[in-house]
Amino acid sequence: MGRIKALLDDERGTVTAEFAIVLPVVLVVLGLVIGGIVIASHRATLVSVAAEVARLEARGDAALAAERLDELGGAVEAQREIRGRLSCVALRSRPGGGLLSSIGVEAEACAVGDGAEGAP
Repeated sequence: MGRIKALLDDERGTVTAEFAIVLPVVLVVLGLVIGGIVIASHRATLVSVAAEVARLEARGDAALAAERLDELGGAVEAQREIRGRLSCVALRSRPGGGLLSSIGVEAEACAVGDGAEGAP
């Protein structure tokens, strides 16, 4: 009976079992945090570029605006809209690869232009 009690009181291996349970949880949380940072930085980039492109197009620099969009690569979709005197640009993209590519990120910005018809 004493030997059975000693075996039941023996805690060798519990740290290994706890580590085996906690490690996947830590890795999932770490992956979510890193993914969130990637998405947030991608969104910040899109907001900045959308504002810059809207300003460039509002003042008539369509070539410079197209050049700025080309710097982002072909994975960014741009949609333009004229709302009265406002020149608005909406950018859509999917950041990264793997699971992050299933999340869409969007940013829109408007700038006051001259209101001329036929502006880009």
